[in-house]
Amino acid sequence: MQSLLERLEQDLVLRKFSFATRRNYLLYARIFLRSLSKPIDDIHEADIREFLLDQIEHHQRSHASYRQIFAVIKFLFSVTLGRPGEVVRVPFPRTRPYPLPSVLSRQELLQLFEAFTSPKYRALFMTCYAAGLRINEACRLQVTDIDSQQNLIRVRHAKGGHERLTLLSPRLLQELRQYWLLERPRPWLFPAKNATQPLSTDSARDALTKAALDAGLTRPCTPHTLRHSFATHLLEAGTELVVIQALLGHHSLRTTTRYARVSVHLLQKVTSPLDLLPIAVNIPRPSLTQEG
Repeated sequence: MQSLLERLEQDLVLRKFSFATRRNYLLYARIFLRSLSKPIDDIHEADIREFLLDQIEHHQRSHASYRQIFAVIKFLFSVTLGRPGEVVRVPFPRTRPYPLPSVLSRQELLQLFEAFTSPKYRALFMTCYAAGLRINEACRLQVTDIDSQQNLIRVRHAKGGHERLTLLSPRLLQELRQYWLLERPRPWLFPAKNATQPLSTDSARDALTKAALDAGLTRPCTPHTLRHSFATHLLEAGTELVVIQALLGHHSLRTTTRYARVSVHLLQKVTSPLDLLPIAVNIPRPSLTQEG
């Protein structure tokens, strides 16, 4: 099994999958391989179907987890083992519609940032919000990625390996400068205890969870909540969707448009077509004494 996992990891690297994706694929691949009662060469479509049904019916995997398990098995057989015929007829799980993203109000964001006792974590999550970064992107920022001359941040470790530029707000720059004077980080802007390594995303998530509790926030708060808040607040401020798409690094504008569904301020500005009808329209009204 170990040699097969090593081959799988090599294929994932060659496909330029992110570290987080490789880690998840290898985790689910181990679960699949450990469940087998016979060699992988003797595993066929019926065995794969049986395993997937077990994941749904007995393990009750979430929709997202099940889709990833399916993707791992499909990649394993199609690419690493070169046996795509074993999975080609296995039904792919349908796409579930995106739920409405959770967004913090501006007051909640202030409470959250004030709850951090560590300058590093406060600067990290202010960066996530101010620049719309994923947590992995923020943790892997280097000091040289901060361009104070052009007020830009270079995101070099973006999802899918596509570099992009995003905003560097003057207020964030001031926060980062104060943090840098205290910590003097280099080369990573947010290093781990071993300064040669970037901060782990797990450590960052733990710090955010604690700060959210200390701030008394009642709604769920994850690193991606700050990214959702960034996009929604930009939209409310009048920023065009295509600009927000570029800042977030979305490949499809369809992904970005879901923020229009969650913006209360934008909904409140919309006029119902009923209110646009001429007032002089004579609509018959029932008598007050009429039953029904």
